[in-house]
Amino acid sequence: MTPSPPDVPPVPAATSAPAPAPAPSPAPHPSPYIDLSRAEWSALRDRTPLPLTAAELESLRGLGDVIDLDEVREIYLPLSRLLNLHVAATHQLRAAVDSFLGGPQPTTPFVIGVAGSVAVGKSTVSRLLQALLARWPEHPHVARVTTDGFLYPKAELERRGLMSRKGFPESYDRRALTRFVAEVKAGRAEVSAPVYSHLSYDIVPGERLTVRRPDILIVEGLNVLQPAAPGQVGLADYFDFSVYVDARPADVESWYLERFRQLRATAFQNPASHFHRHAALPEDEAMEYALTTWRTINEPNLRENIAPTRGRATLVLQKAADHSVRRLRLRKI
Repeated sequence: MTPSPPDVPPVPAATSAPAPAPAPSPAPHPSPYIDLSRAEWSALRDRTPLPLTAAELESLRGLGDVIDLDEVREIYLPLSRLLNLHVAATHQLRAAVDSFLGGPQPTTPFVIGVAGSVAVGKSTVSRLLQALLARWPEHPHVARVTTDGFLYPKAELERRGLMSRKGFPESYDRRALTRFVAEVKAGRAEVSAPVYSHLSYDIVPGERLTVRRPDILIVEGLNVLQPAAPGQVGLADYFDFSVYVDARPADVESWYLERFRQLRATAFQNPASHFHRHAALPEDEAMEYALTTWRTINEPNLRENIAPTRGRATLVLQKAADHSVRRLRLRKI
């Protein structure tokens, strides 16, 4: 008798293997900034009144900078309110430290740094902040100084072979600049700085700008946010708040060329102007010179030295092609 075959379990029908679970998306890198649209930022001005007239604004506006009262109301009034809050908080902290130390310490100014490229509009921003902040009753004395005064004199730049790198970090007496801000910050009664003339393109011999214990000091310049060398204290270490005025390089180039064109018809007409010879050149030759200057000096300086410091700013103002601020980045950490 033939034995029965053993029971064999049925072979299951072939099935496709389950698809692997998708890998989790990497967590977004935390940003130290809060991004704000123009509308979101404008709403933060609360009920801050507009203290400037159209005529006052005209006197503050830089050549080619088409800022208007709406821009002041929507961008710079909220900024003045934020800065006023920072100043008040700094005073409260100093009062707490005074209490800890058992007595009042010498008062020191609140220092604001304003950085950005040539022709981006940082001088207009600085003058606006000076005018707006001086209207707050808590800090009526607001001083402003530009780093141009700390450029080496023209003869020294020529001796060092730096005329073609004017505006680069090495063309400044950075030690003197840092010492100036340190002495103001320390509360010295009077501190003076050299004066630069855009007409002669040089330091004015014997002329000084004196700062006398301001409530707020605004320091404006191309490279003010650069970090110090290892083991040293740098200029930006004395800032309580900093602003970087940002724009697309192509837009800044356009603004620079337009400003040069306007200067040919105005300041360059003065025989004392360093650029007087460009006023008499055919326009195409003069503008070719301006474009070459931008692309061989100002644009490389922006790319290599200025733009890399943007991430060190407390606030970044991002300008559109029409000079209006469209987005803002406020440091939160």
